[in-house]
Amino acid sequence: MTDDNCIFCKIAGGVIPSTTLYEDEDFRVILDLGPASRGHALILPKQHFADVCALDGDIAAKVLPLGAKIGSAMKKSLGCAGFNLVQNNGEAAGQTVFHFHMHVIPRYEGGPAMVSWTPGKASPEELAEVADKIKGCL
Repeated sequence: MTDDNCIFCKIAGGVIPSTTLYEDEDFRVILDLGPASRGHALILPKQHFADVCALDGDIAAKVLPLGAKIGSAMKKSLGCAGFNLVQNNGEAAGQTVFHFHMHVIPRYEGGPAMVSWTPGKASPEELAEVADKIKGCL
């Protein structure tokens, strides 16, 4: 199922042109128009899912191996030293288009810092409290 008002559905379906790196029956992988680094790509399912919580299990099982395949190809072809697989869920997490997608971001030696944070501190008691709250909702 697709959403007629979703720009990523239109791109994944070929209605809006894109620079496509890979396509199969389930996905279109495109170069991001606002790249974080040279070669930054987006993995777009052809079906509409708002985020990872809505993602179909069969599609979910295919997206991580596809990310590895694209990242490996980037390392070979672009000479990047590594890559990040980034997937945001919800506006507070940085999701701006509400169609599940995964970023494949090539990382180059000496490149800018991104997808990083300063580790915080938590006591064993705080960790136990947080774990209990999450476990209660599983």
